[in-house]
Amino acid sequence: AYERTCRYLAKNSNSVFVSVGYRLAPEYPYPTQFEDCLAATVHFMRIAEDYGVDPARVIICGDSSGGTLAAAVAQAMTNRKDLPALRAQILIYPFLQAVSFDLPSYEQNKGVPVLLRKRTLSLGLKYINKEQSLIDEILKGVQMPRDLESKYEKWLNPDNIPEAFKPRDYQQRKTKQFSEDRFRLLKPFLDPVFSPLLAEDAVIAQLPETFVLSCEFDVLRDDVLLYKKRLEDHGIKVTWCHLEQGFHGII
Repeated sequence: AYERTCRYLAKNSNSVFVSVGYRLAPEYPYPTQFEDCLAATVHFMRIAEDYGVDPARVIICGDSSGGTLAAAVAQAMTNRKDLPALRAQILIYPFLQAVSFDLPSYEQNKGVPVLLRKRTLSLGLKYINKEQSLIDEILKGVQMPRDLESKYEKWLNPDNIPEAFKPRDYQQRKTKQFSEDRFRLLKPFLDPVFSPLLAEDAVIAQLPETFVLSCEFDVLRDDVLLYKKRLEDHGIKVTWCHLEQGFHGII
């Protein structure tokens, strides 16, 4: 599905492109996909010169769930002392957090194809091999304990989203009923590999220069805006492209 896109990008950017055929869920459960992408990245950087590539000029890129994986791999690579740092990361409308499904973009675009709000949750649950019947409970926030909710608030606060992106009548849900059972069941949702926006500041501060793309008619728009702010708050150079008429999957 992506070969023509990769060929186009390789030709027009005069770059070597490596497209990772990572194994897919549900046959290969989470976090197999991340492990495959990380292994491929490390392997290529070790042999990059065999392909005429400077290992200090490697950029990691992905769109949608591939953007999630690219972000998670970039974070994992910050701890590598045996390889050069990544030159940059390119995140195209990535999914970045599974804490708040009532951000303005989720409210605005919950019924916009192709990535409806409930479909986003459905895919996430398939990824971690959990029952689809949990969707309505997750939308109520039952999986979030108060202490973690307070911790993530500074990163996920709608106040961090520019006012131009909020509907006039937008109100964040305040009352949430916590379920210890649901918290244990859905704990992978809070893993930075699944939700890179939840990585600690010490990791975010080491990330490379970043390009992010968001679309107005996409439930994931605000994930991008919030991640952009976190990166910029830590002095990371960010180039942001926003498609005002764009929707998820437009690439």
